[in-house]
Amino acid sequence: MSEALLQSEDNHCFVCGPDNPIGLRLKFRMEGDLCLSEFTPGEHHAGYANQTHGGMIFCALDDVMANWMYLQGETAHTAKCEIRYRRPLELGKTILLEGRQVKRKGRLALMESSAVQADNGTVIANATASFMIVTGG
Repeated sequence: MSEALLQSEDNHCFVCGPDNPIGLRLKFRMEGDLCLSEFTPGEHHAGYANQTHGGMIFCALDDVMANWMYLQGETAHTAKCEIRYRRPLELGKTILLEGRQVKRKGRLALMESSAVQADNGTVIANATASFMIVTGG
């Protein structure tokens, strides 16, 4: 597959793709050994009772781990992911996302991520995942 086609497909990612009209359009950056981003859920991200749908939080946590790999020049796919929801997130409240690699063995990377409410430091959710590295490195 050509690099131009890969770039075009990357631009349609639901979480980080700038060309996805219904996506979250999160922007990821590296600071030291951490991948960071922010997410402020709106009315289209609702579960019930003015709370963010857990699937939106899951997507954001999965992608902050995947983008840690991507920003290292690697492509990886989630093999297994486990999330622990700690508190509900009210719509309109910004969360800070953080992802890091914990361990690496061959083509398998163990990652972890967290979502913390920006205005008060409350931990909203944590995730751990195994990623299968398919390119780069």
